[in-house]
Amino acid sequence: MNSYGDPSSPRARAQVPGSNGGPGPGADDGYPRRGGDARGSAPAGRASVGGAAPTGRASAAVPPPRATGGAAGSAPVGRAVPGRASVPVSPAGPGRASVPVSPASPGWGSPGRASVPVSPAGGPSGRASVGTASAGRASVGAASVGSAGRASVARAGVAQVGGGPGGPNGPNGPGRGHGGGGGRGRGPGDPDAMARAKRRKRINLLIASFAVFIMLAGLGVVGFTYYSTTVVLPNQIKLPLATTIYASDNKTVIAKVGEQNRTFVSINQIPQHMRDAVAAAEDKNFYEHAGVDYKGIARAAWNNLSNGDKQGASTITQQYARNAYENLQDDSYARKVKEAIVASKLNDQFTKEQIMEHYLNTIYFGRNAYGIEAAAWAYFGKPVSKVDVAEAAVLAALIKQPEPSSTHKGFDPSINPTDAKSRWDYVIKNMIEMHWVDAPGRPAHPTEYPTKTLQTPKESRSGVKFGVNTPIGNVINYVSAEMREKKLCTDNDAEVTERKPRCSAMLREGGYRIRTTIDNKVQKAVTGAAQRSTKGSELDGARKNLMAAVVSIDPRNGRVLGYYGGDDGTGTDYAGTNTDTNGNVTGGHSPGSSFKIYTLAAALEAGKSVESRWKGRAFTPEGVKFRVSNAGTDNPSCGDSCTLRESTLKSLNVPFYHVSLDIGPDKIVDMAAKAGVSMMWQTNVNPPKGHDLTKEKAADLAPDPFYHVVAYGQYPITVLDHANGIATFANKGIYNKAHFLISAEKQNKETGKWEKLGGEQLKPQKRINPDVVADVTDVLKDYPGRINHTLADGRKATAKTGTWELKEGTTQNGDAWTIGYTPQLATAVWVGNKGKREAIKLNNGDNISGATMPGEIWERVMNGALKGEDKLDFPPAANVGDPESGNGTPPPPPPPPPNPNGQNCAPTDLQCLLGGGNQGGNQGGNQGGNQGGNQGGNQGGNQGGNQGGDPPIPPNQNLPGGNGGGLLPTPRARD
Repeated sequence: MNSYGDPSSPRARAQVPGSNGGPGPGADDGYPRRGGDARGSAPAGRASVGGAAPTGRASAAVPPPRATGGAAGSAPVGRAVPGRASVPVSPAGPGRASVPVSPASPGWGSPGRASVPVSPAGGPSGRASVGTASAGRASVGAASVGSAGRASVARAGVAQVGGGPGGPNGPNGPGRGHGGGGGRGRGPGDPDAMARAKRRKRINLLIASFAVFIMLAGLGVVGFTYYSTTVVLPNQIKLPLATTIYASDNKTVIAKVGEQNRTFVSINQIPQHMRDAVAAAEDKNFYEHAGVDYKGIARAAWNNLSNGDKQGASTITQQYARNAYENLQDDSYARKVKEAIVASKLNDQFTKEQIMEHYLNTIYFGRNAYGIEAAAWAYFGKPVSKVDVAEAAVLAALIKQPEPSSTHKGFDPSINPTDAKSRWDYVIKNMIEMHWVDAPGRPAHPTEYPTKTLQTPKESRSGVKFGVNTPIGNVINYVSAEMREKKLCTDNDAEVTERKPRCSAMLREGGYRIRTTIDNKVQKAVTGAAQRSTKGSELDGARKNLMAAVVSIDPRNGRVLGYYGGDDGTGTDYAGTNTDTNGNVTGGHSPGSSFKIYTLAAALEAGKSVESRWKGRAFTPEGVKFRVSNAGTDNPSCGDSCTLRESTLKSLNVPFYHVSLDIGPDKIVDMAAKAGVSMMWQTNVNPPKGHDLTKEKAADLAPDPFYHVVAYGQYPITVLDHANGIATFANKGIYNKAHFLISAEKQNKETGKWEKLGGEQLKPQKRINPDVVADVTDVLKDYPGRINHTLADGRKATAKTGTWELKEGTTQNGDAWTIGYTPQLATAVWVGNKGKREAIKLNNGDNISGATMPGEIWERVMNGALKGEDKLDFPPAANVGDPESGNGTPPPPPPPPPNPNGQNCAPTDLQCLLGGGNQGGNQGGNQGGNQGGNQGGNQGGNQGGNQGGDPPIPPNQNLPGGNGGGLLPTPRARD
């Protein structure tokens, strides 16, 4: 056995009584007893407790069995090596007590010394007494140094320090002494003392054995954990990311979706001063230590043990490990050990830049912002690459506690500005101290806190609304569908790759950048006019059952520039299609007379002319049980000789029904499909059945289920489809499919670069004869004036209203539309019910028709969206078709003008014509319709000659009609 384990070795025994280490008085088993003088004399003033110590030093490692005064036998008390923690005695005499602390090397001593000064005992030759000794009782941990360096092993009580001779605890003073000198004790033969000593010996042996076992087991666990722990590469950790939805400018963020609001940025996108600010806030020694700051751990441990502020001593690397690895989320000592191990291994495998990059992409900054890029947008509305030093310090200060808790308000400047500023000062101070500012190649330290640029938390807590439960949520739904259609994702598990993700999960899992077609100015105009929650909109303060939907499209490419179908993308989309719980495709609203533009175009394409005349009086078609009538009159002023132009502007139903009988309803359905109407619902079944016009032939759909009433808009279509249809007219008959996606990119997490997956592919198609379109446009351009909704600054535009009845036999309305276009923009507006179908009314009780609320919304959207844009004109009329192709009667020839005598004038007699006409008109007017002037005063002279045209459609006309719910009721469009 070596000297450290040999009891006979001087290095393993306490040589107290005799000069040669033999037993002294009262010794019978090698351990000192109570009573007697335990000081003895050690060679050259040496008192060694445990292993040998240099001259004049007493070293103690592990507490030995309790020793009593009297005979002093050998006391093996562990080992001592050159590394030790010393307890100096003042004044420093020849003797010092050396107490080794925690092992840091194969030896038990630590190279560093923890010095605890001891007050002078006043004894000769620097005698010092540490603590108290009771009745000569001595225990390792206290040493009294006497003359010539003699030391007695006694019990140490740091609270009481010996004084000079005669003083308390001094050599001759009152109190307990070192075995003699005023101390009282039992004799060496005390049997109780011997029994207690044996018990203590057994207990101490058990404790020592257990301590050794725990220590060895702990070292084994730590070692096993280190070598068995596999550190997953940071780029293999699947961080929850956000998919960012941009407007068409590819700069404005309009929404974010995904599990967390996080956008990955590479280290070269993060300014150096941003990295330094984070290090200054969380880990000043980040660039120097090996992943674990042992000095910081010791300092934190001392603070915690001494009841100071609790400190975690976690480095940036440890924090990253804790946030990135799921098995390091609990709060236990085992986790802390593993956290330190993972941090050390990360530090071995990765550069500081890589660790900082992944740390800053992982941590939470509050306001629903995960990672530094999302934080920069949430607090300053800019990317992290644009953040200055002062702003960087604000973001770094947040990391400690970004949100309020029950004990602290956190460091969000908008919530706790005082503490946020104090924390900011701390970060700046550390940056100065570490020379990360105010040094060559470094920026100057900021002097002002950036309060003016801070953004307060939005309701989304991320600068934009987060998720699909927003108005843009419906746009996101269309984007998802388009990515599936373009095969940018897949529903086949076998085809899933990094560049072709699973469609059902791609946006939810995040990590994409989507550029949409949405134009900021147009979208703002749309929501500003139609969204109930927007102050000053047309629905602000309106009846609770009302809902509006608006779609604006650029006719030249099919891009949807503005879209509003509701406030929640997870709810009903009132502008598009929906799917019910049974899988049925639902949606659409009866378009009423706004659908007549397709009927008019179909008639012109079939060879009819806008000047062709058609019967206009109400009638009951052969073989059916309902009566076809106009809105408000069975006998219009044009009678049975109504041109298509006049019938469109007066919104008469009967002439368009005759057109359908003539050309066939399938031609109308086909024209709507060519223009862009993709879905239409039949209403004689419950629930209404949708038909996909892109897949089913019009000839198979009309006249069953789409009967001739299709001519004036009984069958529901969506607002999106209607906008797409009129956009084709605005683009001279060239169709572009309405779409929402410009481009989709996925981020490469290894490089941080964005890789394009795909996007917009324009495929314009010539679908309608441009001459037909020119004539339709020539008719519709007069309509805005008819409904008092002309555009600002004389801008030319077309329009058409449509109103469909609520149900048969009432004068109430259920759907109201205004549609219209310029060469740059096509907009469709619908107003109807949100939920249960009820009468749609203004607050004053008047019925809502196409020319009222929908017309107001349409005018506001068009003016707002087109403000500052060029004023473009439409092509001239082409005058296609045969004016004699209608089923109406030709107009009677005009009667010759009367002469002054009431007789006919010769065609060449200009004086007779002028004079007689004027006189006859005046006379007729005065006589209330009596003879003269070609009955110029007919009907009381109110119309000054003949009846003339019908007045414009009143903006709020209460008209009768049916419910449009099949063939048996009386279906009527209202305007």
